[in-house]
Amino acid sequence: SGLLTRRSDFVNFLPFWLVIGESCTDPVITPSAYTTSDAVISSESVFIVELSLTCANGAQTVTLYADVNGRQFPVTRGQDVGKYQVSWSLPHKQASSGTYQVKFFDEESYSALRKAQRNNEDVNAIQPLFSVNIDHRGAWSGPWVSTEVVAALIGILIYYLAFSAKSTIQA
Repeated sequence: SGLLTRRSDFVNFLPFWLVIGESCTDPVITPSAYTTSDAVISSESVFIVELSLTCANGAQTVTLYADVNGRQFPVTRGQDVGKYQVSWSLPHKQASSGTYQVKFFDEESYSALRKAQRNNEDVNAIQPLFSVNIDHRGAWSGPWVSTEVVAALIGILIYYLAFSAKSTIQA
């Protein structure tokens, strides 16, 4: 009859940019994380979370979004099935050491989160699909006293000792 009768018919009819990601049930994740540890060679602290995601229902094209302290970030899907990554950066002074909770949302829960934000509702009532905790030790800014200052002080001390010894010998 030409009517779209099944969901699969409807999805196949849609242009590729309108296809909605799958829902994931009972997610099992394997996360790994990286954070900047040296502030001397970088201008900001970078946070990268990579994870492998397996869903009980076999979903492989899950669209994810991440929330860190009220800021949302898109999660990129890797070329390998079930591989995802999210990254963000903060100025070193704002990236204090401690544990950062990264909440991951699927399309449905992310939509509810954005709606709650727009309506000034309690966003903590929206449950993420899963979350990952990242330990950030802070970024090392280098020694408190630069090596040039230490070298100059040692040079002055040696000169003073040598001058004092010379004066004692000549006296």
